Amino acid sequence: MEAVKQDDVLIIGAGLSGLACARALARRGISARILEAHTRVAEPWRKRHPALRLNIHRHFACLPGRKPPTGDGVFLKRDSVISYLEDYASDIDVPIDFSTEVLSIKRCVFGWHVETRHTVYQAKNVVFATGRDRIPHIPDWQGKDTFKGTLLHARDIGDVAQFDGKRVLVAGAGNSGSDVLNHLARHNPAEVLVSVRYGPAVVPSHVFGFPLHRLARGFAMMPTALVDQAFRLTQRLFLGDLAKLGLPSHPDGGGTRLMRDGIAFAIDDGFVDALKKGRFRAVANVRAFNGHDVILADGKRVRPDVVIAATGYRTGLQKLLSHLGAVSSDGQPFHPSGEADCHNPGLWFTGYRSGYTGYFDAARKSGDKIARAIHDNLSASHRVSVNQTARQSGPMARQTGI
Repeated sequence: MEAVKQDDVLIIGAGLSGLACARALARRGISARILEAHTRVAEPWRKRHPALRLNIHRHFACLPGRKPPTGDGVFLKRDSVISYLEDYASDIDVPIDFSTEVLSIKRCVFGWHVETRHTVYQAKNVVFATGRDRIPHIPDWQGKDTFKGTLLHARDIGDVAQFDGKRVLVAGAGNSGSDVLNHLARHNPAEVLVSVRYGPAVVPSHVFGFPLHRLARGFAMMPTALVDQAFRLTQRLFLGDLAKLGLPSHPDGGGTRLMRDGIAFAIDDGFVDALKKGRFRAVANVRAFNGHDVILADGKRVRPDVVIAATGYRTGLQKLLSHLGAVSSDGQPFHPSGEADCHNPGLWFTGYRSGYTGYFDAARKSGDKIARAIHDNLSASHRVSVNQTARQSGPMARQTGI
């Protein structure tokens, strides 16, 4: 194993949140290094299906110091996001150690001791920026290993045209589920079933031709309860009564769930119309699998060729950080957006909670917050060190007549 490397700050993850934080630190003259488990930046984006587009407006889809690409229209394509992050990483003057997976982290005299397979790092501060959507999650449905069809996660759907002529069940109609459904609506599957417990908070991508997300900054300034009411009204006016289509509303509003739980709105770009026309059909949530059959919560059985689990992601941080009490049992940081943790000074998180404007804007805000706090802490430590040196040298100076 290589000798210990020391830096003021280690950033774990070279995604958009890690890169934004690295730039904010570099602009304040703070020594930082990024550790990236993959061989290149933006690897999670490369694993998403090729037809993916962001559901945030281009205006908010950029990091500090670099404008977003303009060739895709309002909503950026997956490959444009990848190219953007590659260029961004090459512009910031911060070293990135690729193929460097963090195996453990613990406190040490210097601050934090971080072990990887080949190198030991030490830093006064460690910033986790591996992302909320790191590990695709498929529930442990009873009998899922017996399913005779194809079961895959929404991240791995690939070319949506492969589902033409097939019976497809999409489990979940939230942010990622609605994205899958919007793509399926533009193709020709034989049947699409939407399995839900509660209908998501659905908003149209455009209202009278205007991209609704362009108003996100205004939504962020409104009280959450008012946002809940506004979007319920918008949904009813522009999409109709979704309960009649089998999508009952969640007891909590979309704004409340976004700000409290980080659950984003579902964006309609065709799937609601497919429900209205009978091309898609809502069914109860999935309970179990049995051979060719999927058993629903109401006891009914359906027989899809493909089940797409739009069931979210996990951070995968429990193994690394549970001993520090910094994350919940499902791996969500208790301080997800750059807030200081009084129980773990020098341990920071960015990229684990979004808002109305999306993850790019959240990365900018939390990266700046972390960089300011670290700068202030380092400055305070330097002042203490200088004062201690002055006190220790004072008596000697008087004795020698200096």
